[in-house]
Amino acid sequence: MSETGRPDSGEGILPDHAIAALAAGGAIRTARPFDEDQIQPASLDLRLGPTAWRIRASFLPGPGESVAQRLERLALHQLDLTGGEVLETGCVYLVELEESLALRASIAASANPKSSTGRLDIFTRVIADRSRAFDVVPAGYEGKLYLEISPRTFPILVRQGSRLSQIRFRVGDTRLGEDELRALHRAERLVSTDDADVAGGGIAVSVDLSGDGFGGLLGFRAKHHTGLIDVDRRAACDVDDYWEPLVTRGRRELVLDPDAFYILASKETVHVPPAHAAEMVPFDPLVGEFRVHYAGFFDPGFGHDAAGGRGARAVLEVRSREVPFILEDGQIVGRLVYERMQALPTTLYGEGLRSNYQAQGLKLSKHFKAWTRD
Repeated sequence: MSETGRPDSGEGILPDHAIAALAAGGAIRTARPFDEDQIQPASLDLRLGPTAWRIRASFLPGPGESVAQRLERLALHQLDLTGGEVLETGCVYLVELEESLALRASIAASANPKSSTGRLDIFTRVIADRSRAFDVVPAGYEGKLYLEISPRTFPILVRQGSRLSQIRFRVGDTRLGEDELRALHRAERLVSTDDADVAGGGIAVSVDLSGDGFGGLLGFRAKHHTGLIDVDRRAACDVDDYWEPLVTRGRRELVLDPDAFYILASKETVHVPPAHAAEMVPFDPLVGEFRVHYAGFFDPGFGHDAAGGRGARAVLEVRSREVPFILEDGQIVGRLVYERMQALPTTLYGEGLRSNYQAQGLKLSKHFKAWTRD
């Protein structure tokens, strides 16, 4: 960090203290102070503002328009989130976020759903004014941010200040090349396999359908027509009211039902060293009729021994497409892309942050009570 408290000019993902410096310098603007735990080791949680709109369809404003201009034509109904509102499944909503940006020309950003958001099958995307892509904020952007929200399986209760998405800030080209990734795996053991599959800029992650590590449990399939979930309440919901446990019957495979949502686990444990951050990207869609991992950010220290990780499974949010598809044990379902940090974060994932998923196994979101198999 420089003497002015501004991030150094070196390339990399900005760590927590650099994010705080952005806010102090006016690059991140908000009407009220950050929540105590809003800044993560390599990202910032984004808070819903007081107003939401039910909209006819998802959209991108394109280079010539602001989001507000498009809203004038697409908004169906306005909702006041100050007292909380229910967002129904199958509907599309847009919410202006409390945080806006005034980035310098060297800093770009990208967004992703929070882990708990993905595990509830809530489809979210950040939209910036004049944007041509979701979840992408160009370098030097100045303006508001909006969040598109579409609950897919469970109706949800949200309010002003609810945090469903997160944003990372980066300077320059931060992604490791394949040779760098192989070298990092040799030095730090990024996944718990000796013959790691490194290709396409990422390291392969496969699905565990053996049932060996979880007492015969393969995962969970979401039920339909359930009660709502308050996104701000922890351990408030009974698992059996929302999920059907899937157990092995001697077959190391699972037939994905069309348009069903599953929580599964990776076969490998995952490690993100302190000087790096990672993101799960979906595997090539040409290899199967499914979509995996809505929420892809892995912070520095995830699965790290010194931060209480000792290796951690990646929980996989899997949604089948239009036709049934057989998913087999050990099948590659995603790739972890690693990026350099600009500097080490002050606090690693799992170190005093109430991190919900450090050292995790096959774990549902924080909204559910502990579940044990009968």
